[in-house]
Amino acid sequence: MTAEAMKAVRLVAEAAAGNPSQEVPRRVCTAVCEGLGVDGATLSLLTDTPSRQLLAASDDAALLLEEIQFTVLEGPCITAAQTGEPVAVDDLRQQLTPWPLFGAMACEKLPEVGSVYALPLFFGDYVLGSVDLLARRPHALDESALEQASHVADAVTAALIPTREILLTGNDAPAWEPEQVVRAHWFDTSRAVGAVAARRRISPEDALALMRAEALRTGRTLADITTDILRDPPGTS
Repeated sequence: MTAEAMKAVRLVAEAAAGNPSQEVPRRVCTAVCEGLGVDGATLSLLTDTPSRQLLAASDDAALLLEEIQFTVLEGPCITAAQTGEPVAVDDLRQQLTPWPLFGAMACEKLPEVGSVYALPLFFGDYVLGSVDLLARRPHALDESALEQASHVADAVTAALIPTREILLTGNDAPAWEPEQVVRAHWFDTSRAVGAVAARRRISPEDALALMRAEALRTGRTLADITTDILRDPPGTS
């Protein structure tokens, strides 16, 4: 492990040590950015949508990156979680990505972002989630740096294990920040899917597909659609 990777691993461990569980994801995001020299990061668990949980985003651009992938059901973090392999988009503005909806929306809504990377988070042989990294400059991480970043991802997994237990065993919406968006990415979306499925007498999978289609049709996020449904549930008016 290089000295830079060792520093990043240390920063992540320090971010988790002795802090309340609900603060760990945000602190880890900050540590990852500092340690790897990137401009933004997001952390999510169980990233194979819709069974996913956004834990934290370092800033508005990172949050929007997550929102786009949550809405279109494709992108680097979803592929990293599905394949268990790191994913690199070295030049978002010029590179043709394998995700047409994500690529087009990311270029439109995140013109300041030059490169995006996603690293799977492993718990044994199981993919726990992923960490997304974004940078304003293209080619922010070369092949060697991306390989070293896998050590940092291991440290992130260790830091997030307690939050995973809170998520999977609790009945309440998680208290992580930003609270409104975190709720929409897990707790509220699940409720909205149930409401649409019950009203239309369709499967939850089909209900989620309808919600995504409405988001794409209107250019809004899935979180926005969720908010509308819960404000005026199907069949209440």
